[in-house]
Amino acid sequence: MASFSSIFAVRNLLVLSVALNATLLLRLLHEGGNGALAGFFSDMPKNGAEQEAHLSQGTRLSITDVSASSFFASTAEESEERVINLDHGDPTMYETFWRRMGDRTTIVISGWQTMSYFSDIGNLCWFLEPEFARQIVRLHKVVGNAVTENRHIVVGTGSSQLFQAALYALSPMDATDPISVVSAAPYYSSYPLITDCLKSGLHKWAGDAHSFNKSGPYIELITSPNNPDGFVRHSVVNQSEGMLVHDLAYYWPQYTPITSPADYELMLFTVSKCTGHAGTRIGWALVKDEQVARKMVKFIELSTIGVSKDSQLRAAQVLKVASDSCESREESGSFFDYSYQLMAKRWKQLTEAVQQPGPFSMPDIPPQFCSFYKKIFKPQPAFAWVKCEGEIHDCEGFFRENKILVRSGKHFGDSPKLVRINMLDREQIFEAFVRRIQMIQM
Repeated sequence: MASFSSIFAVRNLLVLSVALNATLLLRLLHEGGNGALAGFFSDMPKNGAEQEAHLSQGTRLSITDVSASSFFASTAEESEERVINLDHGDPTMYETFWRRMGDRTTIVISGWQTMSYFSDIGNLCWFLEPEFARQIVRLHKVVGNAVTENRHIVVGTGSSQLFQAALYALSPMDATDPISVVSAAPYYSSYPLITDCLKSGLHKWAGDAHSFNKSGPYIELITSPNNPDGFVRHSVVNQSEGMLVHDLAYYWPQYTPITSPADYELMLFTVSKCTGHAGTRIGWALVKDEQVARKMVKFIELSTIGVSKDSQLRAAQVLKVASDSCESREESGSFFDYSYQLMAKRWKQLTEAVQQPGPFSMPDIPPQFCSFYKKIFKPQPAFAWVKCEGEIHDCEGFFRENKILVRSGKHFGDSPKLVRINMLDREQIFEAFVRRIQMIQM
């Protein structure tokens, strides 16, 4: 009898286990049209030829678009009540273009490759992958937005690390007081935080460049086009002992007219805003002075012992495809054509919505001639700089009441009546945002 009960219990557990797994399977199939299970079945080879092709391309990763799928999982009416997060500059709008490119940006890295710390021991930046360096120079020549001749290329884990490396390189090591770091308001909201996060004795945030009047050496940060307002920027302080860092993350033709190749002492770029590959975490600096470049390399060596080779190789392939699309004149259009048209469409939608009678206004940025497109057009920045008019004094709070998350102007050294809004999110989320703006304006 005891033996029978034991067998019966085991059978019950087996039946329960099968039922639970079947339920989980059905749930995944029902919910995961773009999920991991759907990706697993769609990637299974059906015949020998497909299997050979699949193996030759390496193992594919299945990644779920959590933010988009969770936002639009319910009905349209319910989605209008959901929170739209446009606080961060997450450039997911570019996903559609790169999906169209299929396997052109796919690379396969074997387990034995990229194992060494070193990439090019003969280079000043010894952890810079040569292919990535070549594609950087090529893309700048294709676009015409920066001088690369007689420059040292320093690669970093995003332009944020390069910004820190630049501060380290430009700060006097023997000074009794930290060097002042300034930027004209409205300035990038992370500048003060990054400058002072380690409470370094080398440098210290000194605020708005417009009001800076301290004598002696200083570092001025110039973001052009500017984050958050999109205007072209130049040096403000103009004192003899100033050292300039030009953050040119948005100096690409989808955002602003390319008026001439930028030719400054120290220029920062990033793939995050150029091609949209923020998760790759790769940026680069074009540095004229060798000693400054060496000190930047030393900072990165001390902080992270170099930069991921895998990320550099992926970024190199992405930049290559972007350059190829410009030079081949494909019918589908180049990467920058696609990006320019999408930004133009979005700015037209938002401008029309804001121009309706209501509480919002935006700055008017004058048009310029673009040498890349050979035409005159208005800048179409990665962020909208929106002002709440009238009695609305906390613009961020007003948007939050309407279930839209944005970043207050106070974080940029400006008025809380202003907010920065990300223009680079996925299409469905941007469309929902425009609809909600129209509802507020009514």
